[in-house]
Amino acid sequence: MRTLNHFRRFLGLSSLVATTWISAQTNSYEIPDRLDLPTALGFALEYNFDILKAKKRIEEQNGLVIEVRAQALPDVSVGGEYFELDEGLSDPDGFGPPVSTQWSLALRARQTLYSGGGVRAALRLQDLIEESALLELEAVINNVLLDTRVAYYTALLARARIGVQEENMVLLEELLENEKNHYEVGTGSRFEVLRAEVSLANARPDLIQARNDFRLSIEELRQLLGYVAGVRADQRKVPELLGELAYSQSQYDLASSLLKAHEERPELKRLEKLVSAQEEGVVIARSGYRPEVALIGAYQFNKANESSSFDNALDGWVAGLEVNVPIFDGRRTRGQVVQAKSQLEQAEIELQQSKLAVEVEVRRAYSDMQAAAELADASIQVVEQAEEALNLADVRYEAGDASQLDVLQARVSLTESRLNQEEAFFSYNVAVAQLRRAIGLTDTAFSK
Repeated sequence: MRTLNHFRRFLGLSSLVATTWISAQTNSYEIPDRLDLPTALGFALEYNFDILKAKKRIEEQNGLVIEVRAQALPDVSVGGEYFELDEGLSDPDGFGPPVSTQWSLALRARQTLYSGGGVRAALRLQDLIEESALLELEAVINNVLLDTRVAYYTALLARARIGVQEENMVLLEELLENEKNHYEVGTGSRFEVLRAEVSLANARPDLIQARNDFRLSIEELRQLLGYVAGVRADQRKVPELLGELAYSQSQYDLASSLLKAHEERPELKRLEKLVSAQEEGVVIARSGYRPEVALIGAYQFNKANESSSFDNALDGWVAGLEVNVPIFDGRRTRGQVVQAKSQLEQAEIELQQSKLAVEVEVRRAYSDMQAAAELADASIQVVEQAEEALNLADVRYEAGDASQLDVLQARVSLTESRLNQEEAFFSYNVAVAQLRRAIGLTDTAFSK
């Protein structure tokens, strides 16, 4: 429950979504015939292998926490001894036969009372490491969600390219048909027909490439979703992707984005936890200089001298304090302190290095978003101009005031402008997603 609460706080996920992906156990599922972006992100949360591995690392860390916390709990054990003695080792008391057996049985308990602060520091260290593992999972989830969103956008872009190329093919086929009709009635030339055929043939490889890019983008998306197709599954099945590459400007301020990144990036918060953990490591190392005090107790059953029977055993309790004071350990503790301090300093350096890297990442993402917005705005205007130019070229061509080459050039320009617009929309959406991840915000599909 504590882990689940951490996930909800860090990710802002709904209870239903959080419960669903936390309980994921297998990658056996069927991709729906129609797939939208939120559903794809949900599949990635539940089945992506990187997320599953990060969750298993948390389970491993929970086991280490249990192991460390055991140091603060009593150690209870049952022990016994039984010996057969040679007659040469027995010492008769003069009133009975030589003692040939010895045995004892004891229930022992040991509770550490003071260990130089080492146990308490170890408990704090494990709590910090546990929290850092949760933050690592949050970072993995943010990265996977970004990769999945980009992969989905890439598939939409590939599909849009197919649409543009198919539309271009239709226009070129219409142009070829018109040229053939003109040639048959004597108003056109064989050269014009051949040029239209060549233009149509040259456009076909672009369509073939666009279709192949779409198939490959689906495979990339499938890998991020953690989808393992069964032997009997339809290997050619491709889901219908819902949605389009839309363009709507988002408002982000660079100064507030930088501040938010320093506060929210899970990678930075994780490194801060590790710095605190290394500080506790120094305390643990220094505890080797201090004495250790433990409370011990036992209830024992010892063999009586005159009888080997358990009924005649001597029994009673023992209680006391055990104190160990280090005097000289060959400078082993000194070496451990030096190592712990060095590890602390390395963690602090790594934190500062990561803060700078995050700041640069935010600035780069913000700049990319600004550039993508400018390109998207320009592409909208260019498409409108290219469509108008093609309409004018068609009208002039029908009136005999323009050549076939003029029409072909206008159609090539329109195709390029539409492709550029799709790529500009793609770049902007990706830039916004990358900026949100750089800031440390949850994916918009799961943000409140």
